[in-house]
Amino acid sequence: MKWKKIAPLMLVSLTVALAGCGNKMAEQPAKQTAKPLTNVKVVLDWTPNTNHTGLYVAKDQGFFEKEGLNVEIIAPGEGGADAMVASGAAEFGVSYQESITQGRIQGVPLVSIAAVIQHNTSGFASPVAKNIKSPKDFEGKTYGGWGAPSESAMIDSLMQSEKADPSKVKIVNIGDADYFTAVKRDIDFAWIYYAWTGVDAELRGEPMNMIYLNKYSDKLDYYTPVLATSEKMIKEKPELVKAFMAAASKGYQFAISKPEDAANILIKAVPDLDKKLVLASQKWLSPRYQDDAARWGEQKKSVWENYASWMLDHKLLEKNIDADAAFTNKFLPESSK
Repeated sequence: MKWKKIAPLMLVSLTVALAGCGNKMAEQPAKQTAKPLTNVKVVLDWTPNTNHTGLYVAKDQGFFEKEGLNVEIIAPGEGGADAMVASGAAEFGVSYQESITQGRIQGVPLVSIAAVIQHNTSGFASPVAKNIKSPKDFEGKTYGGWGAPSESAMIDSLMQSEKADPSKVKIVNIGDADYFTAVKRDIDFAWIYYAWTGVDAELRGEPMNMIYLNKYSDKLDYYTPVLATSEKMIKEKPELVKAFMAAASKGYQFAISKPEDAANILIKAVPDLDKKLVLASQKWLSPRYQDDAARWGEQKKSVWENYASWMLDHKLLEKNIDADAAFTNKFLPESSK
């Protein structure tokens, strides 16, 4: 699920000034100086990847600038993207339904303003040679994760659906270790996003079995990732939020209709990325951004309620959330489908 963090990507602010000069110009109607762009920071969750392509497209194609914004795309600090957005260190961030749900229970005023991907594309992956084809096959195997309570809860939930014994799974913490290295050395399966690690496995010629979470319960078809902001931003600067979402939506629509061009924009912005992987990942992911939704970014209250209910059932929450306060669609442009 994790990617190695990289240093912030500092993007240059652009301003345009118009000035009159000479007697001839003085005779012409006075021209107004262009309004300065508003500086905005959007913080990523991990290393730039195809979950983020729409943001890089919006920057590259001038969509943000057209909305009056100078957007700087940065990597998260030690506290993570959610902490930066909640504290006001960044106006927007890439987050997850799970972390926003947990944060709101603890009084963190984050709000999801768009679903980057309409359906959950994550799940448990393993090399074909491990012969893990269903959650029941987790028995006797070793799972490698990063130590979050949701991991063991998810494994328990999927195994119980097949009347398997979760106590027979060994769970170890591999931190940021590479999936491909870990499954050859320490573990049998891990939690991944197929759009990146799964596609990478295809390119490497290392076939994997993939157990998608949403195959086992509608409650697990949650939004991951999402774009988020703070309640304070929504209350005090709603027009800025609207402008940001107008541009971001155009960026993701571009990535939906022109995946190869969008991938090349991401590669240009982050040249250290594997070009072959970015191109293949973008082609796999682009039709899944909007999928069956009326418009890119659309979120449903039932999805927020269902996953919160699952988290509550598995003791990941102390109480239920107010779903209406956790997300909003009001800043999305009109339907694009």
